Amino acid sequence: MNVIGVGVDLVDLERVARLLANKGEHAMQRFFTDDERAYLGTRPDPTGHAAARIAAKEAVYKALQSLPGARAVGWREIEVTRDADGRPAIRLHGLAADLAREHGALMVQVSLTHSATAAGAVAVVGTVEGPR
Repeated sequence: MNVIGVGVDLVDLERVARLLANKGEHAMQRFFTDDERAYLGTRPDPTGHAAARIAAKEAVYKALQSLPGARAVGWREIEVTRDADGRPAIRLHGLAADLAREHGALMVQVSLTHSATAAGAVAVVGTVEGPR
């Protein structure tokens, strides 16, 4: 992979809990896609899962910043999904997907972690190297 950018983010779970308690569905619609909201709705306490997704979106956003026009990418244009093996994966929509296509079908790798108080994510964005 030819690395284009790396991003990292850390999110406080207490802050996300307050956001969800105070803004509820408005916050959910602002930050998450329909599929992400459906997944979060299956969790008894969605706070940690929501925080990890916010951290992943911010990490991907930061990793995209070396591309012209990436500052306009929105929260719901970066979606946290799972691959066939259950690992976290990223699906790009809208402007983020357009940027990915314009720059050679970008590959996004993401790693999530969490503790009792925080959730974090690291994202690497790059292009696939050709054969050597």
